[in-house]
Parts: sequence; structure tokens; C-alpha cells
Amino acid sequence: MTTNKRQIGAAYEEQAAHFLIGQGYQILERNYRCRQGEIDLIAKDGKTLVFVEVKYRKDRQKGHPLEAVNRYKQQKIIRTAMYYCYKQKVFDAQACRFDIVSILGEDIELLKHAFEMQG
Repeated sequence: MTTNKRQIGAAYEEQAAHFLIGQGYQILERNYRCRQGEIDLIAKDGKTLVFVEVKYRKDRQKGHPLEAVNRYKQQKIIRTAMYYCYKQKVFDAQACRFDIVSILGEDIELLKHAFEMQG
């Protein structure tokens, strides 16, 4: 039985969500999609709105998961986050940041402030 990439991704996004909840985050959205793109998880860390990209690799054969979040991917996430803020009426005064949860085999790691709005 084959499992498609979306199902695999969903399983690791769920693992990342549980990990973040353990770190004190409150999950607001999962797989937020719009014309601009997709954001895996949107959460609150204290008063900060956090847009989270989840990347999984079973091993380092294709590189570290963090390497997959290149400049192009960052720009796409930023545009999607800006649209989310617009639609949700999130104002400029709201602190926001971009985090990455990387899962390499069994190891899970959180990189806070992974990139900035300027990209």
C-alpha cells in the first residue's frame, strides 16, 4: 500500500503541532491555503503570531530539512502570511515571526525566527 506525499506531510505536520503545543504554542490553523500559497501551521507563541513551515527528511541524503526552505519558499510563505493577516484583520502592531520545524528521521528541531519579512 502506497501512502501519498500529502498523507505523509500531514502526519509530520501533526507531529510538529504536538511538539509545538508541548513548547507552549497554541495552534490556530493547520494547512492554511490561499491563492498565494500554503502555510503548514499558524500558531500563537505568547502574544506573537507565528507562521510555521514543517520540513521532513528521513535522512540527510537530500540535505537537511532546513535547506529546503530556500529564498523562493520563504517569499511564498511571506506572501501567504501577509494575505492571512489581511483577511484576518491582523494589524501591524501584532508581532509576527516565521519558524521552521525540521524533522530529520526521529529528531525534531524548532528554529525560531528562521527568516524575516524582508526575505
